[in-house]
Amino acid sequence: MTMNNIGQSVLGSWGLEVPTIGLGCMGMTGFAGGSDLYGAADETVAISTIHRALELGCNLLDTADIYGPYLNEQLIARAINGKRSQYIIATKFGYEIDDEGQATWQINGTKQYVKKAVERSLRHLGTDYIDLYYLHRLDPKTPIEETVEAMADLIREGKVGYIGLSEVSSETIHRAHQIHPITAVQSEYSIFERSIETAGIIDTLQKLGIGLVAYSPLGRGYLTGNITKADDLSADDFRRHMPRFQGEQLEKNLVLVRKITAMATEKGITPSQLAIAWVLAKGHLPIPGTKRPEYLEQNIAATAIQLSGEDINRLESIIPLGTDLGDRYDAASMNNIDQ
Repeated sequence: MTMNNIGQSVLGSWGLEVPTIGLGCMGMTGFAGGSDLYGAADETVAISTIHRALELGCNLLDTADIYGPYLNEQLIARAINGKRSQYIIATKFGYEIDDEGQATWQINGTKQYVKKAVERSLRHLGTDYIDLYYLHRLDPKTPIEETVEAMADLIREGKVGYIGLSEVSSETIHRAHQIHPITAVQSEYSIFERSIETAGIIDTLQKLGIGLVAYSPLGRGYLTGNITKADDLSADDFRRHMPRFQGEQLEKNLVLVRKITAMATEKGITPSQLAIAWVLAKGHLPIPGTKRPEYLEQNIAATAIQLSGEDINRLESIIPLGTDLGDRYDAASMNNIDQ
């Protein structure tokens, strides 16, 4: 199959060509010590998923140094070996990792740490350049101007092609963009999570010509239709720590999921495909995560689905803006989000 099956577009206004849909790789590895994010991962299957993505034109891989730490970047290096130029690699830094490879879970956006982090990611990815380099979370102790200036230096040095931010406010985006053009902002966004709309962040991105990369477009798995009760999550699944997946809130959310699933069934598609088609209809780049080729193919097929205005209105009426779905992270992680 050719690279043109799912189409290409320019992300933001600065020239980075990307496929219509990307591949989130976080779930392909667990964390050191044995914790798997979304259940057990199989490296052979994960690598075959990355190879299948390339065959179907989905050549944008999204990762981060903190996933593992480093295990995810290293897996990608093995998968793309000999084919680096055919992939677009996006990775993130900011969660501090010490010299022993241990996560401190502090955010570090200092100039010195930017330079240290990029060298480690280049080494672990087995490449001499990163296509899109994001600040994973805002460092509240370091002015965003300092961080972005250091990231811009990496572009001038040829180590990074474009720069982005993740989970940041409109004010931070404006300040960063004055230092160097920001190509993309990555935020959680789905029919299940639209807080960046109510915060005015999407309006800011459109005004400045910055692309939105939507992670968790399947609502952390809610919109797959595979979660019907709390016991569907394994004991070490990190979603068990999210208020959105706990107790009475989970039951309320599943009522909404059943309505979305019913709508998808009427249209002869899966709820995942409906959710992805909605993000695409909004004009954004979804990066659903999967570690299995069959789900990848299902997700990519969603790029051919056209939703009418009536479809979009119906879907959004199931979960109107402002619906209380529960916090999407625990309290400590919510504090790291700049909104």
